[in-house]
Amino acid sequence: MAAALAARAAGVEDVLLLERDQHLGGILNQCIHPGFGLHHFKEELTGPEYADRFVKQVEEDGGIEVSLRSFAVKLTKDKELSYLRPGALEEVKARSIILATGCRERTREMIQLPGTRPAGIYPAGLAQKMVNMEGWLPGREAVIVGSGDIGLIMARRMALEGIAVKAVIEIQKTSRGLVRNVVQCLEDFGIPLYLQHRVSMIHGRDRVEKVLVVKVDEELKDIPGTGFEIACDTVLVSVGLIPENELLEMAGAEIDRKTNTPVAPEVNLTSVPGVFACGNACKVYDLVDWVTRDSGLAGKMAAEYLGSLK
Repeated sequence: MAAALAARAAGVEDVLLLERDQHLGGILNQCIHPGFGLHHFKEELTGPEYADRFVKQVEEDGGIEVSLRSFAVKLTKDKELSYLRPGALEEVKARSIILATGCRERTREMIQLPGTRPAGIYPAGLAQKMVNMEGWLPGREAVIVGSGDIGLIMARRMALEGIAVKAVIEIQKTSRGLVRNVVQCLEDFGIPLYLQHRVSMIHGRDRVEKVLVVKVDEELKDIPGTGFEIACDTVLVSVGLIPENELLEMAGAEIDRKTNTPVAPEVNLTSVPGVFACGNACKVYDLVDWVTRDSGLAGKMAAEYLGSLK
């Protein structure tokens, strides 16, 4: 939305905004905790409040066509885009494209977390959507693997909903999340954080029953004799995000295989002329305010590119 508004402000007349969800706002709609907007709006907002301000700006602009429940399925190097919307497959030829496709979560399989495959194992972001948007509780006793920001925030959220959060297990020496989230979400709620530990096994048949935790050394190898069990019925995995750039790769852009981000000399650029990437699709951000700042820059860059074609 920030990129679309910036493009409009820079003189672009025809802007189409595709959103695969049924509401604008993306991940912000499930982030009901405060802490957003301190830099951009100079006040503290929740995620939905932050998103709503941009939704209203898009509506007030009047020149941005919004297509909800629209899933982009194909992008060519000539900027020909195919997308599915309810009842139709649409094809458009764009002169410039900005990809704000965000990230997907790393899963249990990606970190090779061993054990059985019972019910009760969720990515932390999925659990966040379940609790905050659907009103479902994932379980009664939880262990969180990894200390990414979503995992820390979900530790607090589940504690507030009456779920016993037994521990947060982090294999590294320090938390992956913001310091303020460690303090506000774990320390303030008395939730233990085990640094330099890993979950070495998940036990359970139909439902998670317990996890085995072991301390690791400097080389992340298990230290014999340090294992202990934690009884739980839910495991949340919060071990990082992967930028969603399959469309960009489909268009022939150069992708960094380690980070799954576009290879480019500066933020928002890609190796395909006229195709830009912004937000978490470009790089993983800590704060939405910086996403907004750089996405606005992407909108301006797209407008400048269109100006150069005339």
